[in-house]
Amino acid sequence: MQRLTIGQMAKLNHVSEQTLRLYDRIGLFSPNGRGENGYRYYDIQQSALLDIIQYMKSLGISLKEIKYQLEQKDLSQIESALREKQHQTEEEIRLLKCQRRALERTIESFSRYRSAPPDGTLQMEYIGSRQMYVVDTGVNFYDYDVERYENSLRNLQDNLVKDKLPQIYFCNAGTILSKENFLSLHLYSTKVFVFVDREFVPEELITIIPAGNYACIYCDDFYKEKEYISRLLKYIQEIGYQVCGDYLCESIADIPVTKANSRGLYLRLQVPVRFR
Repeated sequence: MQRLTIGQMAKLNHVSEQTLRLYDRIGLFSPNGRGENGYRYYDIQQSALLDIIQYMKSLGISLKEIKYQLEQKDLSQIESALREKQHQTEEEIRLLKCQRRALERTIESFSRYRSAPPDGTLQMEYIGSRQMYVVDTGVNFYDYDVERYENSLRNLQDNLVKDKLPQIYFCNAGTILSKENFLSLHLYSTKVFVFVDREFVPEELITIIPAGNYACIYCDDFYKEKEYISRLLKYIQEIGYQVCGDYLCESIADIPVTKANSRGLYLRLQVPVRFR
């Protein structure tokens, strides 16, 4: 039998002596022999077991779970544990992808804010297809001030939690005004939304906004929206376009640090249009 000191065993298997001492202390992997001098030694054949431990550890399985599975000596249980870890890893990957998309969206939001036209600018824009998660709050926020709007956002957040959706979507919320109410300037709406990704949200919770041409006006203050809706409708009528969908108030910047104790909103008010 080839006897190895802890230092030799560590070097041979590319692990640290501290790691081997930890494994010994918790009863996971210990020297299996003792020399005449009283020192404990490893057997080189133990490397096979150490390989398994290190491999399972590299898969993200805890030392406690590794110890339990090895003590059971049941291949079916080990396979089951690996399948559970596989499922857990896939979920972690999905959440990381969702987080990456949220980071991309937020960085894009900052870029759009920096390059957005001045407050009050009217223009036509082509906007690609989008997916949104919509909540009906039951309260017409046009009848209230920004504090009531904040309450509506709490309602939106509550529903995100209830539907078990990633909370990173709770950002840059917007509101919807029906086409009919927009055309009649009847400012009644109870719906709030956030844009989401189809990959991470169940299809039944998604509302599709088709790509198309949008008449837009930019707005830097919550309390200007009512006035700007009228300006937007007048602009559409003057250029002879036809409204073909609901009006959206989209927040392209929602940065509380820009205003003390309130949202630093910069809004793109928009409505889809087509040539008559």
